[in-house]
Amino acid sequence: MKKLIIRADDVGYSEAVNYGICKAVKDGMIRSVGVMPNMPFARHGLDLLKDFDLAVGQHTNVCLGMPCADPKKIPSLLDENGEFKSSKQYRAAFQNGEDFVDVEEAVIEIEAQYRKFRELTGQEPDYFEAHAVASMNLFKALEIVADKYSLPLQKLRFDGGETTFNSKPVRILPMKSGSPDYDAYECLKEGVLNVAKEDMPSVAVLHPGYLDDFILNHSSLTVNRTKEVVMLCDPAMKTWLDEHDVEQIDYRDIR
Repeated sequence: MKKLIIRADDVGYSEAVNYGICKAVKDGMIRSVGVMPNMPFARHGLDLLKDFDLAVGQHTNVCLGMPCADPKKIPSLLDENGEFKSSKQYRAAFQNGEDFVDVEEAVIEIEAQYRKFRELTGQEPDYFEAHAVASMNLFKALEIVADKYSLPLQKLRFDGGETTFNSKPVRILPMKSGSPDYDAYECLKEGVLNVAKEDMPSVAVLHPGYLDDFILNHSSLTVNRTKEVVMLCDPAMKTWLDEHDVEQIDYRDIR
């Protein structure tokens, strides 16, 4: 039997995203959610989810909104307005062979978000990772903080290869939600059939959500979020997973 974590990132991104995630938890298959501690709507999202039994992770965010740390201590991460540099800026730097993130500054911000996560949730993160940006220095800083506080780090890759969660082997199913012709059903099915293995757990990283003015003006991932809400709440998808001997678990099951 294959073991599968179906995870929802971006709790706190916006009110509409929070409502979409809540729908995917209440009526769907989400059992692990990642919180963006620095975002103003993080508390709103957690309040919507407070009555559900979920694995709650720190979805460290350094490419949207304001920092949790003192801005004067992390200049490499911020733009001229004191907000995080955008994911677009990260991608442009990466394509030029550059990495503007200072590791020590990233550690300061990640620790500040860790403290904010504990303040918001009243608990340690069940998993610990980052909103994907193109920066190896950020990933180094995550490892430093994870080691310092003994946090269960989820290392990411998006090609279906093997990586680790809390130093244990896992696979991350391919993520194709950036494609304009994205089919959420087929993407999950292909990952289960072609990438997931019986010898280790797999993780499907999804971004369910609804849309509001904020998400439409701050993210390139919009309509495809709504497609994931529909797929996750469709009983036929749950039946398909059962028929293919897939056991749905959450991060706490493999700690």
